[in-house]
Amino acid sequence: MSDTTHDGALATSTPPSPDAGLSAGELAAKYGLSVSGARPGLGQYIRELWGRRHFILAFSSAKLVAQYSQAKLGQIWQVATPLLNALVYYLIFGLILDAGRGMEKGVYIPFLVMGIFVFTFTQSSVMAGVRAISGNLGLVRALHFPRASLPISFSLQQLQQLLYSMIVVFAVAIAFGNYPSASWLLVVPVLFLQFVFNTGLAMVMARMGAKTPDLAQLMPFIMRTWMYASGVMFSITVMLEDKPQWIADVLQWNPAAIYMDLVRFALIDDYGSSNLPPHVWAFAVGWAVLIGLGGFVYFWKAEERYGRG
Repeated sequence: MSDTTHDGALATSTPPSPDAGLSAGELAAKYGLSVSGARPGLGQYIRELWGRRHFILAFSSAKLVAQYSQAKLGQIWQVATPLLNALVYYLIFGLILDAGRGMEKGVYIPFLVMGIFVFTFTQSSVMAGVRAISGNLGLVRALHFPRASLPISFSLQQLQQLLYSMIVVFAVAIAFGNYPSASWLLVVPVLFLQFVFNTGLAMVMARMGAKTPDLAQLMPFIMRTWMYASGVMFSITVMLEDKPQWIADVLQWNPAAIYMDLVRFALIDDYGSSNLPPHVWAFAVGWAVLIGLGGFVYFWKAEERYGRG
């Protein structure tokens, strides 16, 4: 005889769940579940980035086109802006302050132009990196993709802009008597190493900027200080010849100065190896590997936190 409830309904007993007693972790393992938004392993993350390579290229190109879309001169400003900066710095540092002493006019002007264009490459990558996450929260929160795609695409955008600008750099070099030679090919590995360095630094700043958006307001002052300390407008060895040698060494070994001086060495005939610090190529590669790989890992470690809060 079956048991009945007080209202006559047939009472049935519910069989125990086969998952009873399992912890959340054990349940997830049993059914192949994972935490939503969890950070993937480093190898998987790299594969996901490679799978988004077309998005990264398209996004960087679109940003480059849109950058000056509201200006009447359009993409001309990509070249005009650093050229105008070079003109201003030449008037102030070259003519008034005589920062180019020790160099002929035909050397100093290419020296200055190359320094400004190359440093602007790093400066723009860093500034874009600071806002890579905080300035694209709508995209970050709406779509699932490796967040490193953003700082990489911004650095790639700045590389494309620099490549357009190099036409002007080459023209300035030729105008002052520096004609194409085998040494000009050195520009290719130098800019590649600088791109790797810039991308790593942009990733570091992207993570920091995602947590502290006010960093974007502070960065122009930091970048300006870095520019003055990197010998953009003057020769570090000449300006610091009466100072302790270690000061000039520290300034020459900073990555911005290294990449600028290598480009100058490649393109300016009278800018010889005596103007370069010892082991300059080792430092150029070392900075690229250290900041490029270190910045990538540093950014990846906070992958699951971007766009939250």
